[in-house]
Amino acid sequence: MVLHAHSEHDSEPPACLHLPDENATLAAGARLAAGLPDRLRIFLQGDLGAGKTTLTRGLLRGLGFTGRVKSPTYTLVEPYKNSRIAVYHFDFYRFTHAEEFLEAGLEEYFEDDGVCLVEWPNLAQPYLPAADLEIGLRIAASGGRDLELRALSAEGRQCLEKFISAADTHRP
Repeated sequence: MVLHAHSEHDSEPPACLHLPDENATLAAGARLAAGLPDRLRIFLQGDLGAGKTTLTRGLLRGLGFTGRVKSPTYTLVEPYKNSRIAVYHFDFYRFTHAEEFLEAGLEEYFEDDGVCLVEWPNLAQPYLPAADLEIGLRIAASGGRDLELRALSAEGRQCLEKFISAADTHRP
């Protein structure tokens, strides 16, 4: 696994990592969990089947959650409170209009401590609070997935730095 930063015109270039299989995706989620603060908003970007829920499962396992992890496509949010940090996994794929975010009363989850992982965040805009960390997953042409992490706040930057440091310590 090679982790590197892109050279874009951005002040905060993303960190990129190729994930050859499901186990690598789970491991990346667990590595991300190690650097999570008590409160963070993470937007998960990627097509259907790109690995967003698998990454979330790895993150939750990294926090010590041992129960079933499922996509909240129909429930909108799955709370996980039996781990080191409260995690709320959202999926707005089925939204037909952004106001559904307000109608469901979901904004309250973003006001307290906890990590909010949001799939399909664009479907809840402009009501969704800003992300601290944006994670993109894409199916790679060569197989596996490509992971891109971009810090969008000071908290997101600290989390990303811990993720990169953890990846560096696992290199042969």
